[in-house]
Amino acid sequence: MSFLPLCINITYGAALKLAMDFKGTMSAIEALPRQRRVKATVWARLKIRREVPIMPAKRLLICLFVFCLLACSLLACNVIPSISLNGTPVTSSSNGTTLNEWMPVKPGVELRYEQWKAASGDEDTVTITRIDPAKVHISVGYQPNKPLSMKDWMKQTNATVIINGGYFDSQDQATALTISNGQAYGESYQDCCGMFAVDSQGNASIQSLADQPYDPSQQLQQATQSRPLLLVNGKRTQFQEDSATTRRTLIAEDTQGRLLFIVSPSQAFALNELADVLEKTDLSLKTVLNLDGGSSTGIYINGGNQHVALDPITTLPIVIIVK
Repeated sequence: MSFLPLCINITYGAALKLAMDFKGTMSAIEALPRQRRVKATVWARLKIRREVPIMPAKRLLICLFVFCLLACSLLACNVIPSISLNGTPVTSSSNGTTLNEWMPVKPGVELRYEQWKAASGDEDTVTITRIDPAKVHISVGYQPNKPLSMKDWMKQTNATVIINGGYFDSQDQATALTISNGQAYGESYQDCCGMFAVDSQGNASIQSLADQPYDPSQQLQQATQSRPLLLVNGKRTQFQEDSATTRRTLIAEDTQGRLLFIVSPSQAFALNELADVLEKTDLSLKTVLNLDGGSSTGIYINGGNQHVALDPITTLPIVIIVK
């Protein structure tokens, strides 16, 4: 039994015993002659006052202080039981965000938050959007001559979800192949990296360009290329990238063919650390591709009761759009 219920039980028991003693005394007094009854009643009330003295203010404050210390100790030791929903632990991050629970956005789109921690000790609350490609329309927006803020991309497309796409240079030109609504721009990476693509049938996939180079005969309708691939067939890859920690945007495919947009909004993870974390998650990830990050990282979600707005620092010429 925890401390608080025990205190309540002890206090209640003592009060009950005192009340029963007082009731028995008063019953006995009622049987006395009237003259003796008055004296006995006064005696009984004095007895109760002696047995239940009024606590001095100083002693009351000390008791309250001790109680607070005990309560804090119980909280620190996790004596209070955790809350769970359908067997999955449901906790809150430091900002009050509910963790580890899939929340519906619209048919085919779900939202989830998780607290990820690297071996270095750095951690962040990541935003994960899971998408069923069969239930939504996915496209790549590309406007090198008119890059937009994430908010303006949302206004222009009326999307449910938007995240930033692959890398671009100082002139807002994609650094690798980008396909938007069937129109191809730029040159494909060779012998490395990865590509998110949607074919003419609406099938979405993440392709290793080292294992399967881009072929124009694929007749892709949408695509953005980036680097590096962090997971392939569920296994961590080996790559040489900057070890700096920064904001991150990832696109992933799970073993059921669903897409996951994963955003780490804080400067918490280097790519090697993130690859280690991804391999150990329970998200059943098959392939994970790193997208442009840092000042480009951003995600907007607008559907049902779910509204997320993480703005990139810069305007974006490339985005992935879900309707």
